[in-house]
Amino acid sequence: MVHTEEDILRVLSDIPDPEIPVISITDLGIVRSITIASSLHVIITITPTYSGCPAMKEIENDIVKKLKSHYFKTVEVKMIYQPAWTTDWMTDTAKEKLKKYGIAPPTHSCNNILHKKIQCPRCASKNTKLISQFGSTACKALYQCVNCLEPFDYFKCI
Repeated sequence: MVHTEEDILRVLSDIPDPEIPVISITDLGIVRSITIASSLHVIITITPTYSGCPAMKEIENDIVKKLKSHYFKTVEVKMIYQPAWTTDWMTDTAKEKLKKYGIAPPTHSCNNILHKKIQCPRCASKNTKLISQFGSTACKALYQCVNCLEPFDYFKCI
């Protein structure tokens, strides 16, 4: 059976991020290329979101398992670090999913983010304050909404 890059991308879009299961690895924009070497061999190139991200090995394993279950005998996952991943690679759909999940998505303008107000994903107030540079994972910061008093993660902009 011949598979297209679109077929493979569709399969990969079913793989959730292990740390934020509401978004897929394709939503994150970490899948950089798909190379169909033969009808039984595919090469997936990915870029980690952060250096040392503990989820990358699990993502790699999930890619291999998922694609092997879709008729590829050999699945090779290559990791590239240049260019470095940026939150600009996240889809708008991913950012909406994060917001609905209760995580403030990265803003489009990352410059001097510590002096900007991050919008609360629960009540939409910008009356928020930074609690900690580190949230539930290294890629998030912990904020609190002053209006609704709810704490929330902010997906750091890089």
